[in-house]
Amino acid sequence: MEQEEEIIVVPINNDLERRIAEAFEIFDHAGNKMVDVREVGTIVRALGCCPTEAEVQEMLIATEDPAIPGSVHLIKFLPYIAQMLAEHKYHPASPEQLLDAFHALDVEGKGYLTREQITTLMTQDGEPFTQDELDEMLEIAIDPHTQTVPYEYYINQLMYLPNEEDDIYLLADVVEAAKPPPPAPPRHFSETLQQMQVNL
Repeated sequence: MEQEEEIIVVPINNDLERRIAEAFEIFDHAGNKMVDVREVGTIVRALGCCPTEAEVQEMLIATEDPAIPGSVHLIKFLPYIAQMLAEHKYHPASPEQLLDAFHALDVEGKGYLTREQITTLMTQDGEPFTQDELDEMLEIAIDPHTQTVPYEYYINQLMYLPNEEDDIYLLADVVEAAKPPPPAPPRHFSETLQQMQVNL
């Protein structure tokens, strides 16, 4: 006799949770509210977030289903990601931050980096790119005439500013603002007695 898979209903309470669930469900190929752990980074990035690989690993530790290793269930993913968005974690860098970073790398102030400089930086420092990631980046970043990365132009190509209705962080702010304030902490019995005596 086959054991039937238990269907867990995941309540969706607001537009933020709806957006997270919709992104999740694109990768839920079996329709069972589960995704492969390898999809989590892609799902979060599709929401407009920019986590590092180390941060994706933290997400997996927090959300991976212990009963089914290698899988993440929406019931754990949804509240975790909603909280991270409310805290503005994994926010993309602003154009100013990117420009400051390029200026720090361009010690001679030429306004560009060479192919060799960018290749070394992207494959050896920090969180290294794979060769495929590097090739994809260089395809956009390299000026075909000078074989350099004119970084102000490159930043302008990269930047995407979402409309207000598409900005997941603004949506998280709206949801947080709509939550009722937390209840007052319980009073001690002695405080209640004192208040009663004052009122007499």
